[in-house]
Amino acid sequence: MVKLSTLALCSLLIFSNAFAEKQYRASKAAQRLALEAIIVDGHIDVPYRVHESWSDVTSATDSGDFDYLRAKNGGLNAPFMSIYIPAKLDGTAAATQHAHLSIDYVEALVGRAPNKFAIATNPREVVYHHKKELVSLPLGMENGSPINGDLNNLQIFYDRGIRYITLTHAKSNHISDSSYDDNKQWGGLSPFGEKVVREMNRLGIIVDISHVSDEAFFDAVRVSKAPMIASHSSMRTFTPGFERNMSDEMVKALADQGGLIMINFGSTFLTKEARDWSDTRSAARKEVESEFGKDSQQLKEFDATYRDRKPLPYATLDDVVNHIDYAVKLVGIDHVGLGSDYDGVGDSLPIGLKDVGDYPKLIQGLMDKDYSNEEITKILGGNALRVWREVEEVVKTAF
Repeated sequence: MVKLSTLALCSLLIFSNAFAEKQYRASKAAQRLALEAIIVDGHIDVPYRVHESWSDVTSATDSGDFDYLRAKNGGLNAPFMSIYIPAKLDGTAAATQHAHLSIDYVEALVGRAPNKFAIATNPREVVYHHKKELVSLPLGMENGSPINGDLNNLQIFYDRGIRYITLTHAKSNHISDSSYDDNKQWGGLSPFGEKVVREMNRLGIIVDISHVSDEAFFDAVRVSKAPMIASHSSMRTFTPGFERNMSDEMVKALADQGGLIMINFGSTFLTKEARDWSDTRSAARKEVESEFGKDSQQLKEFDATYRDRKPLPYATLDDVVNHIDYAVKLVGIDHVGLGSDYDGVGDSLPIGLKDVGDYPKLIQGLMDKDYSNEEITKILGGNALRVWREVEEVVKTAF
């Protein structure tokens, strides 16, 4: 057996990725549909990206996965801007402050380029902005920690434009247990978390169950009067044991309530190979940190070199299509959408879907699976707008 050096293996992987990238092309029909349809992406982390390293996304940028030019080229009409609050701020006033500052970033973005962007607070505005050739920027809060035990904060954030809230993030908070946290302190939603869900229903804020534990998900299904979304989750059947993705049973329960799973594009959400790579890397990093300390040179070198030594086995656009197709066959065309997590999953995006300019390639992938234009239009954004409208209707009929 011939053994390849690490350098040769890396070179082969780079060549293979480049070759695979060339295989994904969008036909004129796919490009036309991307521009005609309304594309709603459930989760894009631009506010945190510009908080960490500012760049002018009103123009073309060399960094990140999103900017105005790429959004227009890809046909993206309504990317939900993620108002992300790190779990390390849970339980502090800084969490609430951070959320307000992140909303300020989006308002500033619109203020600098009102001829390009507009904040959308309802589905009608998304449709109107599309007709005016503006990119809508609806707001979704990732992590309910800024509520800080005060339901009045929900009204304040609603008034500032927040239209969905992901109940928790990487750690169990005062609302809900997290899929990423072994500490399941509530066994699902907390008593206050149930009040939060009811108040979100009353106000017209969509309940987002991405990141929550399985038990918290089923608590939310029991409590919520309105359909819910998973703004950036994928199908667990492809990543066995990965609680952050959704089981078939959960997706069926979500759909039975009228809700929507919005497929995450991160490679580690899409394939078992990428998920195993991530788990192995995390375990190896913990060993180095335990032996040498979190501020050690060894840990710094580990972070800098691990992927050079053991490259991530990237998923592909086909894997995203497979998740969509599986979900559609499981629960029907009306309950599946897109939640890319662009600017939120780092350098783990699949071959063929590296930034927001690539939606036409995804459309082509769905066309190649014999999806009709009407069906694809639902997946791209029609389903998300339908759920949003139904959440608004619950406000009128149930309260």
